[in-house]
Amino acid sequence: MNEKSINKTGEIPGAGGSGGLWLLILLALVAAIIAVLVTRSVLGFAAIALGLAALFLLCGFYTVQPNQAVAITVFGNYKGSDRTTGLRWVPFWYGRKKVSLRVRNVTSETLKVNDQRGNPVEIAANVVWRVADSAQALFDVDDYVAFVNIQIETALRETARQYAYDHADDGQPTLRDDAEIVGERLKNDLAKRVEVAGVTIDETHLMHLAYAPEIAGAMLKRQQAEAVIAARHKIVAGAVGMVEMALEQLSERGVVDLDEERKAAMVSNLLVVLCADREAQPVVNTGTLYG
Repeated sequence: MNEKSINKTGEIPGAGGSGGLWLLILLALVAAIIAVLVTRSVLGFAAIALGLAALFLLCGFYTVQPNQAVAITVFGNYKGSDRTTGLRWVPFWYGRKKVSLRVRNVTSETLKVNDQRGNPVEIAANVVWRVADSAQALFDVDDYVAFVNIQIETALRETARQYAYDHADDGQPTLRDDAEIVGERLKNDLAKRVEVAGVTIDETHLMHLAYAPEIAGAMLKRQQAEAVIAARHKIVAGAVGMVEMALEQLSERGVVDLDEERKAAMVSNLLVVLCADREAQPVVNTGTLYG
């Protein structure tokens, strides 16, 4: 998006006035109208004039709630935004449009994208955002809510393409193992995209992450194989250490004098016992290693 081509509006504070004084004036007009109708002390057109004045005055009232802004326009010209809570008043010909400044929580739809390695994955994110500039939200984009939702999807797709699902090369962050890093990058990217709409991004988190169904089975088998290999690696490393310790203690204590062939046989037997998936079966040897 070329920000230079967009004429940013920018919020102007201080529009609108307190409605308390004008409410008193309205009540005075109503009292005068009642008096005219009861006493009939003046002509009828005077009562009509007072009634129209009261009506025009009444049309200028509006309220501002906490965490809300009201953009004021005059015949299409933006005059400012009113954030002062309570009863407010402007001339009846002034346009007023309310914008919520409250925090909004949005969970994106589950998207199917390709990760850094080209594997299809399903991903969804939760985004916490709010309007910071009411003028930009109303006048710089057509529909700021729809705009934010589209930019969430765009930023999520772009971020997912920058990382592998898991087991990245050279220790690079991955979608599965580095959710905080991925979320921070998504937040920064999204903040730049929605800045034109006067929107601030407070938080972003990954809510759903999985391989696409068409490759989920194959990837599950790969993960299982990697887990088995890792477990075997630890088992073998531990078994080698135990065999080494056994041979050293047998030699130090002089329990048995082993030549190289007997050491090799003992190492083989111990490794089989320690690394086997099944329990060892005892075997009674009635001969010798040499027949």
